Amino acid sequence: MFNFDYSYLSLPKNFYSLTKPHLNSSSKVLLLNEQICHELNLKIYNKDKLISFLFSKNNCKKSYAQAYAGHQFGYFTNLGDGRAIIIGEHNTGQNKYFDIQLKGSGITKFSRNGDGKATLESMLKEYLISEAMYYLNISSSRSLAVIKTGETILRRLKEDGSILVRSMKSHIRVGTFEYARYFGSQDDLRKITSYSINRLYPQISNCVNPALALLDVVMQKQIDLVVDWMRVGFIHGVMNTDNTSISGESFDYGPCAFINTYNPMTVYSSIDHNGRYAFGNQPKMIKWNILRFAESLLPIIHINEEKAVQLAESVIKKFDEIWKKKYYFMMFRKIGFDTNDIKLFPLIDELLLLMKNLKMDYTTTFSLLSHDNLHKNQIINHTDFINWQKKWTTFFKSKKKIREAKYLMRKNNPLFIPRNHLVDKAIKSAVSGDMGFINKLLVILSKPYEYQDGVEKFMKPPSKNFEESFQTFCGT
Repeated sequence: MFNFDYSYLSLPKNFYSLTKPHLNSSSKVLLLNEQICHELNLKIYNKDKLISFLFSKNNCKKSYAQAYAGHQFGYFTNLGDGRAIIIGEHNTGQNKYFDIQLKGSGITKFSRNGDGKATLESMLKEYLISEAMYYLNISSSRSLAVIKTGETILRRLKEDGSILVRSMKSHIRVGTFEYARYFGSQDDLRKITSYSINRLYPQISNCVNPALALLDVVMQKQIDLVVDWMRVGFIHGVMNTDNTSISGESFDYGPCAFINTYNPMTVYSSIDHNGRYAFGNQPKMIKWNILRFAESLLPIIHINEEKAVQLAESVIKKFDEIWKKKYYFMMFRKIGFDTNDIKLFPLIDELLLLMKNLKMDYTTTFSLLSHDNLHKNQIINHTDFINWQKKWTTFFKSKKKIREAKYLMRKNNPLFIPRNHLVDKAIKSAVSGDMGFINKLLVILSKPYEYQDGVEKFMKPPSKNFEESFQTFCGT
């Protein structure tokens, strides 16, 4: 079924703790992702066999929880996997490796005062969002299965327990390097750097300064990722350095949400009181995290600290210009331009200001621009927006150019996203025992860029009452 390797265990022992996952005898698979089973070359024909295999003594003899640190809302602390255990690195047969992790599988060395468990609500959400991100063409962890454990665990209320089977290229994060720098040795830092390069970016292994090259490639990957978040209106909600992957994958979806009415300062997370991780702050927060990554690497970038800082700064100083180019190129594609002409930047800025001032829905606005056959809503008929639209259309000199632009737009503007109210309804229904709505939503979200007859209600934003009261929680 799985073809496991355990290369992470070649690192010094302070990077992990060998830990066996806990399985309740009444556990059952609630959701199984057949698509990713096929992609990972897994032959899973029986849900029950998946559980017995995942938790078999043979598979769990080398399972481990990872050690790492992190800046959480700007404050540095020692952390580690408090409720997640990696049972192995699956080789798909093409020399591509993916961590297989059990999230919510019990107490580890790093659990502190936690119980190591996860709620069914939070694991269903991660399954749903991670799959939606995949089909939106955004780099993300994947969810192989949701297991209902049959346990009752205490959070704000008593809730059903669950385990998520998660797949990811690697769970190494910026916080792993912070851990090596501040709680390990310089040799530890060299080893985790070498391991990360060999596993994820072997093309830079022969660079003159591999640590500096790693800083550069991770910065580029994270810029690409967050640009994609902005494209679809995604708010991660908890962009701590321990949630910033070296592989450039989105993961840990606890308090995440999707923006409805456009406002760059939109926050849904109940714990983000100051808007640190608001929608429009995500670019500067990923830069902040990359700066922490650079600080962690300094001792192995150069033996002389001053020189190391200069070299790291030579990479970091490129961030703003790279971000600006990639962000505007993405936004241009959302309005049909396959260009990055700086003279057109004001056209984007004007549109976003209009959307904010007129309280326009982010996804709907771009959908209406992309699809001629969709019904126009009232806000599109606002005079200021019509004037912008006239200015925009003057750039297309022929019907052929308009058709080409609309085609480009439809590839970059989803019609269907995991609207917060739909996710909320799907999770509540599933927890109560009705899997129908979440399964239907998963099918719709697997084709986010295609118009689908009969499901127009899944395109609509929530009611004003829902939007004003909606908050997200970590679910830990």
